[in-house]
Amino acid sequence: MNALLKTFETSRKNYLKFIDAFSLEQLNKVPAGFSNNLIWNTGHIIVAQQSLVYRLSGLPMKVTDDMFHLYKPGSKPERDITQTEADELKALLLSLCESTIADLGKGIFTSFTERMTATGFHLASLEDALEFNNYHEGLHMGMMMSIRKML
Repeated sequence: MNALLKTFETSRKNYLKFIDAFSLEQLNKVPAGFSNNLIWNTGHIIVAQQSLVYRLSGLPMKVTDDMFHLYKPGSKPERDITQTEADELKALLLSLCESTIADLGKGIFTSFTERMTATGFHLASLEDALEFNNYHEGLHMGMMMSIRKML
C-alpha cells in the first residue's frame, strides 16, 4: 500500500508542477483535434479519485457536486474557468492527496462497492481502486503532454 500512496503523491506533485507552467489562457485552450484542455484533465483526475476511493467506499466525496459534474467521466469543458477556480483545483491536487492518505491511516474505509470500469478493469477492493487511480492519472498526464505540444 505504501508504494501505491507514494506513486499517488508523486503523481499529484507532478500535476501541480506541470500546470503551474501555463497561463490561465493556455490552461483553458482546447486545441484542434482535442475535446478537452489542461485544466479539465486536472479537474477530472481530482473528481475521479474522489469517486473511486470515497464514493465506492460509501463515503462522501470531498468535492462539491457542481465540481464533480463539471469534470466527471464523459464531460468536457463547458466554459473557460476563472483564475480562482484554477487556483482551487491546484490546491485540491495536494490537499485531497494528503487527506486521502490521512483517512487511510485513520481506517475510515471499511467497505467497498465492486465496480467494472468503462475500460474493463474490475475493481474489487479499495487497493484495486488506488491502483487504477494511479493508472488513470498516468493516462491523463499523457493526454496533457499531447495537449501541451499544441499550445
